[in-house]
Amino acid sequence: MLIEICSENIEIALKAQEKGARRVELCNDLPIGGVTPSYDEIEQARRELSIDLNVLIRPRGGDFCYSAAEIAHILRDMEFCGSLRSDEGRAVDGVVIGALARDRSIERGACSEMFAAARQFGLSITFHRAIDRSRDIFKALEMIIDLGADRVLTSGGAESAFEGRETIARMVKMSAGSDTLIMAGAGITPENAQLIIEQTSVPEIHGSRLSLLDIIWF
Repeated sequence: MLIEICSENIEIALKAQEKGARRVELCNDLPIGGVTPSYDEIEQARRELSIDLNVLIRPRGGDFCYSAAEIAHILRDMEFCGSLRSDEGRAVDGVVIGALARDRSIERGACSEMFAAARQFGLSITFHRAIDRSRDIFKALEMIIDLGADRVLTSGGAESAFEGRETIARMVKMSAGSDTLIMAGAGITPENAQLIIEQTSVPEIHGSRLSLLDIIWF
């Protein structure tokens, strides 16, 4: 079981590393769902962390329908992540990306462009919780799998992964045999984590609570 810690700043990321996390997602401004951290923060995180580092690429809060200018901004941020190297030669490991059309379907054109850029720079791809706002979460997942995401972060379209656990379980079954894994996230606590894992069979969970790392995992 891999636990990814969502880290709003480098201090939390370092604490997560100290407690045994294997991967962090770096972002800013969690109260609005997270946005892209500054380049200085990304650079510092890669310099100071020895564990895997994924970076949220989201130019603003609100919806996930982006203008051409915002897509260009996203691609520039991805290029920065892809070209960054620490003194030891370590790169950012992955990016957390995604986009929706106005009808809340997956914006295939924009996502194809983002995914191609990620592959060009050797970045793993996590499709973020935009999928939870899609009009049909299962059709969205089919397209994301077809596009080639490495993982999908989801609450199953609910306010929390606990509430959405039946949908998450179905998503895990849908993705079986593909190269895309499902990572449960939103409202995961030490009290409900094991039940979510048992009832969904997710291989990874995502949360901001460092106390998740204190659980003895089976």
